[in-house]
Amino acid sequence: MGEAFGLYKMGDDAGLMPLIDVANVACGFHGSDFNHMRTTVQLARKHGVKVGAHPSLPDLQGFGRREMKMGRDELTNCIIYQVGALKGFLEAEGMTLNHIKPHGSLYGMAARMEEVAQAVADAADVFKVPLMGMINTFHEKVYTARGHKFIAEFYADLDYRDDGSLIITREHEAKDPAHAAALCLRAIREGKVRGVGGGDVTVRADAICVHSDTPNAVAIAQAVRDAVKPYIDAA
Repeated sequence: MGEAFGLYKMGDDAGLMPLIDVANVACGFHGSDFNHMRTTVQLARKHGVKVGAHPSLPDLQGFGRREMKMGRDELTNCIIYQVGALKGFLEAEGMTLNHIKPHGSLYGMAARMEEVAQAVADAADVFKVPLMGMINTFHEKVYTARGHKFIAEFYADLDYRDDGSLIITREHEAKDPAHAAALCLRAIREGKVRGVGGGDVTVRADAICVHSDTPNAVAIAQAVRDAVKPYIDAA
């Protein structure tokens, strides 16, 4: 959320916010700026939505979806810088930081590269909040070993490879809302999703992610929320 920049618009935050419980808010390095961060935090507070930081590689032009080589210390500092900015806006609105979830290529790199996951955990040591990620990756292995609470995510609008990794595209295509909802229900009930090669992948859905830059994100979020509402109510 909050991925607009200056006069450039991105996503329908006003339409999405009433449909979600937790928002991953951009911190300025792949999208957003100080005005949009403040506005997004205020919108989240209005709707009772918890806010987590969504730090990125420093790649505004590429929307954080291009990989970069950075050393562990530099990457840790990059993340602390971004999370600290968002935390300031949260405190200004009387809110607390709920979690940290790396964005885009940083997320994908942390899943398969231990040194990157360690850098994320180094930053999380400062803020002492949970980390979101994927099971059976360095997200889970490193974050839990470092003593951080781990929130396993399932993606309603991205495809999975048969090895369990995500296919992170530069631009997201519209998805069928009913199909996305069905995928989420299977992930909850069976802990499985079909990979692009036809094999089943083991997943866990402590949280379900819908990207605000998916063209029909509001329709997807509505369909998914309607489908999983019994599980939310039972939680």
